[in-house]
Amino acid sequence: MTKTYEQINEKIRAKKAVVYTAEEVIDLVKKKGAEKAAEEVDVVTTGTFGAMCSSGAFLNLGHASPPIRMTDIRLNDVEAYGGLAAVDTYIGATALTSDPKGGYGGAHVIEDLIAGKKIHLHAWGPGTDCYVRKDIDTYITLDDINDAYLYNPRNAYQNYSIATNTSDRTYYTYMGKLLPRMKNATFSSAGQLSPLINDPHLETIGMGTKIFFGGGEGYVVWPGTQYKTNVEEVNGVPVGGARTLALIGDMKQMDAKYVRGLDITGYGISMAVGVGVPIPILNADIMRRCAISDEEIFAQLQDYSQPVDRPAMARYSYAQLRSGSIEYEGKKIRTSSMSSYYGAKKVAAELKDWIESKEFTLNQPVLEFPKERTLKGLKERK
Repeated sequence: MTKTYEQINEKIRAKKAVVYTAEEVIDLVKKKGAEKAAEEVDVVTTGTFGAMCSSGAFLNLGHASPPIRMTDIRLNDVEAYGGLAAVDTYIGATALTSDPKGGYGGAHVIEDLIAGKKIHLHAWGPGTDCYVRKDIDTYITLDDINDAYLYNPRNAYQNYSIATNTSDRTYYTYMGKLLPRMKNATFSSAGQLSPLINDPHLETIGMGTKIFFGGGEGYVVWPGTQYKTNVEEVNGVPVGGARTLALIGDMKQMDAKYVRGLDITGYGISMAVGVGVPIPILNADIMRRCAISDEEIFAQLQDYSQPVDRPAMARYSYAQLRSGSIEYEGKKIRTSSMSSYYGAKKVAAELKDWIESKEFTLNQPVLEFPKERTLKGLKERK
């Protein structure tokens, strides 16, 4: 049994498509098997909602009168990039204010814009014959901006490591606060709901795939940075960080509850982003992979007190991690998630609703992503 994108889209447009979330479909496949489930189900929706540091927004601020070429730009005192055209800028999620300990950064500016709040814009320029102005100090909202879109170079990581700390002092990391002597361990994946876990080799995800992005429609535009495939797999899924996605979407469609600024204690600013990818059930093999459960998805425990070359200490399933504790060499370790499974469920459920009732059709990718890719480290040369 096989289906095509157009056959599925015809059912969506007729509001006859059968849609399950990746969580819901697990029991269906256990009950009916992948072949029969694939005949019944047209789309499986996935979701993830967690910290995605490699994120940011392109903004076109519009021309003032007289005009200015902005080369030094501050939004709520957060530095934005001044090396684009006169009133274009990019603000990165991890960009900081002049007070780096202030707990506010680019991610918060993006969230505040999406929420409709006023943002303080202060910008300077060199002054030229065509851009005579040298300074502007005003307030803007998202409605005032011509163009505002998220362009996130690396989102929706395909699995990740479990972080712990074997040393005698507390470590503050992007994986949260790690207590000494392995008193806790943190992880960051939606597991059985995560987009790239349900389509581990990107058979249906590529350039042009339409997605749920921050509460609005978005698109996959390229392989994400740090995309790699040479990672050990268990049950067909990598046990560590592997593939990633570069994403784009219109901020004016988004909802601030799915784009949140974060201040991770002792580490710095990041941004939580809600991402949901619809997976068309074109055949039984895709259905089988979408039915993977947390019991079958594994991640590796690593010691984050080691700055480099962190060997895998042990391997645990996401069912074990979500139980609240794991055991390592007779020691019980408390576990907690850096991503929100509740948020991931909301993303997958809302995307399901869009497909069932709002005619959110599926795009067939126009470009497949690499089947094999390794990463290079930064070489220091003199």
